[in-house]
This record gives sequence, structure tokens and C-alpha cells, in this order.
Amino acid sequence: MGLPSNQELPVRILLALDDPELTPSVGKSLRAMGAVLAQASGEDSALLALGEQAAFDVVILQTPIELTRAQEMIKRVKALAGLSAVLVLSANADVHYKISALDAGADEVMSKPFLMQELEARVRALVRRHTGALSALIHHGPLSYDQIGRVVRMEEKMLELSARELSLLEVLLQRSGRMVSKDQLVERLCQWGQEVSTNAIEVYIHRLRKKIEVGPIRILTVRGIGYCLEKINVPTADVADPTPPPNAHHGLAPHEP
Repeated sequence: MGLPSNQELPVRILLALDDPELTPSVGKSLRAMGAVLAQASGEDSALLALGEQAAFDVVILQTPIELTRAQEMIKRVKALAGLSAVLVLSANADVHYKISALDAGADEVMSKPFLMQELEARVRALVRRHTGALSALIHHGPLSYDQIGRVVRMEEKMLELSARELSLLEVLLQRSGRMVSKDQLVERLCQWGQEVSTNAIEVYIHRLRKKIEVGPIRILTVRGIGYCLEKINVPTADVADPTPPPNAHHGLAPHEP
């Protein structure tokens, strides 16, 4: 069975094993599943690979039998792995070892010997989780929004937003580049169980602008209608489409509610 195919790029796996007999068989199995592999012969080369390009979906890490050393290794790898899932392989089958490895940051722990089919199944599960974690994040220039944790960061620094400011931002991010009417925003905020006027929307938008309008981020006013979070285009060789949002010609006021 192949890896989940619901992502545009191939699944990338860092295989960090120090067992010369195990590496070829595991590598062959993962490639047959459709993964793109990078190999590291131990912790040092694994850390080097993660430091150079932390773009892996899964890191398969062989850890030493001794618990303290294993915990330290997992923590160092996880610190560089970011959102990459870490699957630990170890010859230590002790339950306490597995629990400690998970507490140190591992996402899965398997003891040797193991069935290759089980390893493949666990990798597929980790890839599904990793893909889900990425899709829960919305990026807009230097701003990122975690839809599950409802946390907003600006260049990795957490922003403090009120519940209503956060709800407005969520709508604007989900409809980036498109106009959102004041009535739609009122409807969203009314889900909190209190009446909200269009005047209140203007106040919340004004507060939100002060907190998020950094660099290319702009909330545009479509006069008499609503707001539009200006889409941030990645520079290309093509000429950008100059068409403004609907009804927004000569009516955009980036810093007016």
C-alpha cells in the first residue's frame, strides 16, 4: 500500500539508522511506498540534514538502548525537526523506555525486531497526521494562523487578539483576496450570542489593523460594502492582475474602517 496521496509534493522521509543491515531493507520498503528518502548514518548526520533543510514529513530515528542517551538524542532531533513526525526504532522493548521516548518528543516508538508491514502502516499514519497539521495552518505573508489551536503568530511571535478580533481575522484569511461584507462579519460575531452592529465591526477592524498590518499585510475597505484582506502574491515573471476587488475602484482606504 502506498503513502497518502492528498498532498502536492512527494512524501519526504529522513532515514537515520546506524544499522547497516537494517537500512537497505527499510529504505527499499519506503521507496516502494512512494517516499523520497534522505539517509543519515547517525545522530550527527541527521542533525546536519535537518539543519540544512527541515522539510521532512517523517524522521525515522534509531536510538541507543540506554534510556538517558535515547531521551537526549530524541530531544535534539525533535528541536530541529519542527513539524516533522519522529518515529523511533530501538532494540529496547521495555515499556518504560517507550513511554519516556514519547515524553521526550517521539511521535511513535517501535522496538526491534518488527514486521516491515507494521513499520509501513505506522509511517502512513504519521504522514496523515503531518498532512493534517500542515493544512490546519494558514499562512499570509509573515502571519500564520493555527486553526486548531486558534493561535496567531507574526514572524513566529504570538499576537494577542480578542475573541472577536480573532473571529474576524479567521473569516478574512479564509477568504483572502475576496470581499467580505459587513453583514457576513456581523453574522460571524453574533455566533457569540450577543448583538453586534456594523459600527462595532468597524471598531474591531480598526483594532485588528493596528495589530496585523505589517509589511505586505493590508485590510482594504470596500466602501459601503465590507472588507478584503489583500492577497499576497508570490513574485513571478508574469505581470500581476491589476483588477481591484469588486466595487473597490478608487474606493479603497487601507487605513480607514
